[in-house]
Amino acid sequence: MASHDHHHHAHSHGAGNCCSGANAAAGEVTRDPVCGMLVDPNAGKPRAEHGGHTYHFCCEGCRTKFLNDPAAYMTAKDPVCGMSVDRSTAKHFLKYEGEKFYFCSARCKERFEAEPSKFLGERAAPEPMPKGTLYTCPMDPEIIRDAPGDCPICGMALEPMIPSADDGPSPELVDFTRRFWISAALSVPLFIIAMGPMVGIPVRDWIGDGIAKWLELALATPVVLWAGLPFFRRGWASIVNRSPNMWTLIAIGVGAAYFYSLFATLFPDIFPHQFRGHGGSVPVYFEAAAVIITLVFFGQVLELRARERTGSAIRALLDLAPKSARRIDANGDEADIPLADVKAGDRLRVRPGESVPVDGVVVEGASAIDESMISGEPLPVEKTEGSALIGGTLNRNGTLIMRAEKVGADTMLSRIVEMVAKAQRSRAPIQSLADKVASYFVPTVVAVAILAFIVWALVGPEPSMIYAIVAAVSVLIIACPCALGLATPMSVMTATGRGAQAGVLVKEAAALERLADIDTLIVDKTGTLTEGRPVLTDIHAAEGTSEDLVLSLAASLEKGSEHPLAEAIVAGAKECGSAIGSVSDFQAVTGKGVLGTVDGRRVALGNAALMQHVGAPTGDLAQVAQSLAEQGKTAMFVAADGKVLGIVAVSDPIKSNAADAINALHARGLKIIMATGDSERTARAVAAKLGIDEVRAGMLPEAKKALVDELRAKGAKVAMAGDGVNDAPALAAADVGIAMSTGADVALESAGITLVKGDLSGILRAHKLAQATIANIKQNLFFAFIYNTVGVPVAAGVLYPIFGMLLSPMLAAAAMSLSSVSVIANALRLRNLNLNA
Repeated sequence: MASHDHHHHAHSHGAGNCCSGANAAAGEVTRDPVCGMLVDPNAGKPRAEHGGHTYHFCCEGCRTKFLNDPAAYMTAKDPVCGMSVDRSTAKHFLKYEGEKFYFCSARCKERFEAEPSKFLGERAAPEPMPKGTLYTCPMDPEIIRDAPGDCPICGMALEPMIPSADDGPSPELVDFTRRFWISAALSVPLFIIAMGPMVGIPVRDWIGDGIAKWLELALATPVVLWAGLPFFRRGWASIVNRSPNMWTLIAIGVGAAYFYSLFATLFPDIFPHQFRGHGGSVPVYFEAAAVIITLVFFGQVLELRARERTGSAIRALLDLAPKSARRIDANGDEADIPLADVKAGDRLRVRPGESVPVDGVVVEGASAIDESMISGEPLPVEKTEGSALIGGTLNRNGTLIMRAEKVGADTMLSRIVEMVAKAQRSRAPIQSLADKVASYFVPTVVAVAILAFIVWALVGPEPSMIYAIVAAVSVLIIACPCALGLATPMSVMTATGRGAQAGVLVKEAAALERLADIDTLIVDKTGTLTEGRPVLTDIHAAEGTSEDLVLSLAASLEKGSEHPLAEAIVAGAKECGSAIGSVSDFQAVTGKGVLGTVDGRRVALGNAALMQHVGAPTGDLAQVAQSLAEQGKTAMFVAADGKVLGIVAVSDPIKSNAADAINALHARGLKIIMATGDSERTARAVAAKLGIDEVRAGMLPEAKKALVDELRAKGAKVAMAGDGVNDAPALAAADVGIAMSTGADVALESAGITLVKGDLSGILRAHKLAQATIANIKQNLFFAFIYNTVGVPVAAGVLYPIFGMLLSPMLAAAAMSLSSVSVIANALRLRNLNLNA
């Protein structure tokens, strides 16, 4: 019998395969064979050909994994019946304890869900992947390693891809802070010995020039050769990898100053007169080498602390989830368990003042939940039986019992954290400008340093070689392009963290840059401008009939119907306290309405065509219905025993904040187009109330995409806001797609930006964030460019002939650190950006 069952499965699966292959062309969704996500083959996602089949992927990362080892991702074993299942077309899929399972049929999946342990055997539950197992470079995100270290391209320390809530400070920050304090402790006395005579402290005269030099050597050596070792390592790596960067310049500059001074101290006699100062001795620059390293450490420590703060947005999100949950077992006993032990299907108690542990549904109780940390909306949301709950939101006043549905990495909070971490590492197109400049900049600076050295050596005043060395080292130090490299990533990291706190989730930096430039916004009506659920708005009774009777008959007739309009009428009747009777002989007449017998009377509810059908003239009420329809409401006649008794009208109410948000978007220079599948009349009624620029009604998904293409062809920069699978093609086609995540389905893959709370105020917040971020990046790039443009010629000595002034390498190092700090400080201003003003 069992084998027959298997054959049946195999056969149905094969058929399913064919179907899915055939239907994929018609827009059927297929499964990403790597992560198991559903992917629309027509949404322009990454794809790959293998073995004569086309595989579709949710993102480039999954495609790369697949191409590296296709065999690992093509089939999976059904844990129940042992059949081999094609991962890309599997209809039945389940994530359990962080592992992916594929089933050949719904029956196998149900059996697994009922008793997972039976099919998993005695094996230990899979260990969840520890957070932060992969490390990446903030400036070169293509570098990914499984252990901390330095980036081979730019030399920066690799950071965990997703910070964990219990991560301590970064090991590099701890190490660099220690190196900084030791460098500072040795550099201060060194600086006093070298520079004391200039400020009236003649230390050199007291101890003698010879001893002073050896003392300087003793103080500078640990700073340069021990503390500065990470800088030299990075500088060497940049030369070996042919990716010149700031560390190349620091290593050459500091190395030149230190080793020249070391040579001058050990072998002073071999230097010609051009190298000798006024007293006949050869000057040394130990203090420059040591102080430069101390200042660079100071800048690095400030920068690493700032980077820690940008990660604080993610840690704040991670901290929203409580560390434990109160589980109610089958006997009704309650116990606190670690959050990691919560499984889908568990019943959990959430007491007043506690955070909701995971995503799920209320099964008992009622309360107001503060969702502001996830949606940015200040008002608490009422939750009753059947309401969805999001993990991490705060229970205000009532006690709830919930059923856990999504746990671990599947919760909305985990997915938000992953999106934010990914966005913080993504690169805005404007950064390619900075990268391009930096790639030419370092070789140019080295050339300028060499040229400055030659010019000073040939035509400089005595001791010319000393001046030449000072100028060359100063040029190398001041020109450090770290400010240039930080300008974009710092702003992007800070902005994406700030957006997450306000319910604006940025999938990639490029989406922010494009959003800042848009001039046209396409919005859907239902759920974006309106509440997305109809409510009863009007009751009109004919002469001699009461409104209560009209409503009572309509609600009695609609009681058994699943239609949203029916639900609105029944809910309205319950609110008004109207009696709801029982119905028999219920019959739905397609396109017209419904019929049935209520308390012995033959009742009809529907449009004018239905009234004609049952022989009930509409009379004066036809005028009332016409006027209601012009207001965008759905008016339905109620008739009993061949006589029209009245009208009930239902409409989808406009969101309370829609008008203000549209005025604010208009004020920001955006043209707003409503694209809806609804009727022209309803759409126009809503548009008229809100002052929308253009209305396109009765639109299918393809038409929405065509509208986006048409506007872009005319040169418009288009943002499309949508909330469903039907909007995915248009979201992908727009310059930037904004997904309205009205449920807990956060990452609509086609969109670059997701709003946790799907309404226009979220779009307004996103637009403000985008414009502020791009303005901030431009300010940072300006600081970095202007600083280098002015700094390099000054260091090379262009002011010497006029003012007799030559920049010392120490001042160059201070200026270089200052430029990085100014860029970081400017980027961190985005943390306090007011997105609700």
